[in-house]
Amino acid sequence: MSANLSALFYLISGILFILALRGLSSPETSRQGNYFGISGMAIAILVTFLSLGNFGLGFIYVLIFLTVGGLVGAFIAFKIPMTAMPELVAGFHSLVGLAAVFVAISAFLKPEAFGLGVSGNIKLASLIEMSLGAAIGAITFSGSIIAFLKLRGIMSGAPITFRGQHFINLILGLAIILLIYYLCITQSSNIFWSIVLLSFILGILLIVPIGGADMPVVISMLNSYSGWAAAGIGFTLENSALIITGALVGSSGAILSYIMCKGMNRSFFNVILGGWGATDQTLKSSSEEQKPVKSGNADDAAFLMKNASSVIIVPGYGMAVAQAQHALREMVDSLKKNGVKVSYAIHPVAGRMPGHMNVLLAEANVPYDEVFELEEINNDFANCDVAYVIGANDVTNPVAKSDPQSPIYGMPVLDVEKSKSVLFVKRSLSPGYAGIDNDLFYRDNTLMLFSDAKKMTEEIVKSL
Repeated sequence: MSANLSALFYLISGILFILALRGLSSPETSRQGNYFGISGMAIAILVTFLSLGNFGLGFIYVLIFLTVGGLVGAFIAFKIPMTAMPELVAGFHSLVGLAAVFVAISAFLKPEAFGLGVSGNIKLASLIEMSLGAAIGAITFSGSIIAFLKLRGIMSGAPITFRGQHFINLILGLAIILLIYYLCITQSSNIFWSIVLLSFILGILLIVPIGGADMPVVISMLNSYSGWAAAGIGFTLENSALIITGALVGSSGAILSYIMCKGMNRSFFNVILGGWGATDQTLKSSSEEQKPVKSGNADDAAFLMKNASSVIIVPGYGMAVAQAQHALREMVDSLKKNGVKVSYAIHPVAGRMPGHMNVLLAEANVPYDEVFELEEINNDFANCDVAYVIGANDVTNPVAKSDPQSPIYGMPVLDVEKSKSVLFVKRSLSPGYAGIDNDLFYRDNTLMLFSDAKKMTEEIVKSL
């Protein structure tokens, strides 16, 4: 296939990727967006194969590994539960970063195979591109592994900090930049391997101080890193499809990270530098005196909701863990039959990744026009009869507005406490992912429903 024809098809795949991102911006068009993305990737892969021009033994090896990797990915996608989607995304980000590192290593060791010159005399621009791709890829890989371990519960979700941590990160970052400069001068393999090693270490140190409650932002940030790593390697390979795709993923991930930071009242630059999440998130809960709470059962909840004119559902990670979205949809259908107006309030960081709750509700066929973001529905809580909170802890905590010492202070939260009645489904009074007590539990208008989210919702359906 000629270079001009390849460029044309790469441009078409790039347009399809842009349409995919546009479609994924809304639940109503997300399925169509996925189809655009799949089509664009299929075209890019096919054109890349046809551009090789040599279908020898190496081509067969590529097909074998592509098939094996595709089957493994498909198997994981089919088997993974929705509750584990955040750690799956983190795991996939790590693979993108590792792939960038491997390609950079291959290009450095065998530059003649990529048309970049010969060992010891690699083009300057190519050296910069491959070293940046390797550094960002290594940071993405090790950082994503830490995020995966935290989300999976293998590693503590609490921030891991030590004295001089940020200074060490700064020194490592400057050292990597300096080594890239010397690599361009000396083209020493020792310097190249030092860049890769220090980047792996920096990726770990950037993510370990970030607390579990802030993981949604970390996921989108690592997504951005993986895109820039791919774009850097795309320049090295002179592959326009990889450059376009990497730039789209990198920029969209950065924009999403900014939106998430704004939703959590965090500094975007602090997120990038791994300099936040290091507050003492257990201080509040450990010193909190036990206060009296009002608890109820499914009959109490059913009575309140059945006699309400409006109910707002606030889903959170507890709903995801219990897989209660289908039972919740059944409960809402029962309420609608009784003439109750029902809507859903979604916080930008509810769950453990952006859009987590939206995907779960879509899985239960919840109408899109009943689902509202924080800024669209927050004022409605003051006129709401009942707020049904199903596992959403930190995003409903009033201390975010009242306690300057709280690690979530300043974060926009759903004004659930303004509802006439609050039904809070939770297994216990244990703190949420931020590790702090929720003042909403002890409000006079709150009725705690201590149970598994799915079980409680099913019992409410029976009572209705």
